[in-house]
Amino acid sequence: MVKTREITGLTEAEQHYVETVYSLIKERGYARVVDIASTLNVKPPSVTSMLQKLDKQKFVNYTKYRGVVLAPKGKSFAETLERRHQALKKFLIMIGVKEENAEEDACDIEHRINPESVEKLVKFVEFVQSAPQPPFFLEHLRYYDKTGKHPSYCRLKAEGKCPRETGTKGPLHSEEQAEV
Repeated sequence: MVKTREITGLTEAEQHYVETVYSLIKERGYARVVDIASTLNVKPPSVTSMLQKLDKQKFVNYTKYRGVVLAPKGKSFAETLERRHQALKKFLIMIGVKEENAEEDACDIEHRINPESVEKLVKFVEFVQSAPQPPFFLEHLRYYDKTGKHPSYCRLKAEGKCPRETGTKGPLHSEEQAEV
């Protein structure tokens, strides 16, 4: 398993702080030590120590008794984390995970997943969401999830367009796709 620090240069705890500062600023317009401590359920001195560390790493700009703002590097990183989180959450919901579980799991996974893997998940979610109609394989997955069996009904087969039935190459069986 790839360690978080190898991917981002930050520990998981450091990532949580950057994410919390970002969320508070987005929600309230500012982030104070007491608000960060309350959100993360830690003591204010722990927050101060972490903010000083993140300031040295150029993720935040922190001045004691004046609050904290995200440095450009921190803002960019927080936006990346948010994008990862949303994609993971949408993917988990898409495959049938309850929203509250998807939220919690996405939070755990977003800090550990390899950037290449999350980019593929982002593309998959975008692909499914931008489809003119929900892909039929999601219906099949839901059926399989409920019954443990593959559905006997196939929309392409019913429409007489199933490549296996017609002997033609369908969009997922084309020569182009084989090369990708």
